[in-house]
Parts: sequence; C-alpha cells; structure tokens
Amino acid sequence: QVQLVESGGGLVQAGGSLRLSCAASGRTFSRYSMGWFRQAPVKEREFVAGISWSGRTTYYTDSEKARFTISRDNAKNTVYLQMNSLKPEDTAVYYCAAGSGGDSAVGYNYWGQGTQVTVSS
Repeated sequence: QVQLVESGGGLVQAGGSLRLSCAASGRTFSRYSMGWFRQAPVKEREFVAGISWSGRTTYYTDSEKARFTISRDNAKNTVYLQMNSLKPEDTAVYYCAAGSGGDSAVGYNYWGQGTQVTVSS
C-alpha cells in the first residue's frame, strides 16, 4: 500500500549539510507516522528522527536533536530530514520508514531502500 523512495544522499565535507527526501506513494500517506533510521557498515540500525501523522509532534534522540530536523509535507507525500553540522560518524545508509511511529523499528511497517550519506573529514 505504501512505497517509499529516499533521495538526497551523497558525499559532503564535515560541517556541511544535506537534506534527505522520502517520497511516498499511497492513498493514505498522511495517516502514517514517519521516521528516519540509519545504519553504518559495522553498526546496528538506529533511530534518527520521527514525526507524527499530523506533523505536530517530532522526536529525536539527544545526539541528533541539535543538528537534525524532520518535517513532512502531506500535500506532496514527502518527508524530509535536514542534517546540519555533519560529522564523519554520521556516515551511514539512511532509511525512511512509515508506520505507527516511535523510536523503534518495530513501530514501522514500510521501509525504503535507503540512501547513502558519506561525510568526509
């Protein structure tokens, strides 16, 4: 019912910024909470940010809250992740997800294929 396609990843210097986009297809996109997760080659997948279906509630881990901002545009069926002050440790594949929400992968039913973010020193 829901397909997600991430874009906006790439190579950026430390201290730079990127904005990731996640385009969703499906008639009920606005009913889903959305989240961003990431996974580095030798680390487990971790929660980055989430947003409620209405967009009124957002949530982050403490480490990302000061630098990352999640938003959504339901009219465009798109969710965004603005990433500022990027660090090499932010390097990972970033995944968009849709579902009931929360800070755990179990709260999301649909996943994109991921987009690579590489931050160089």
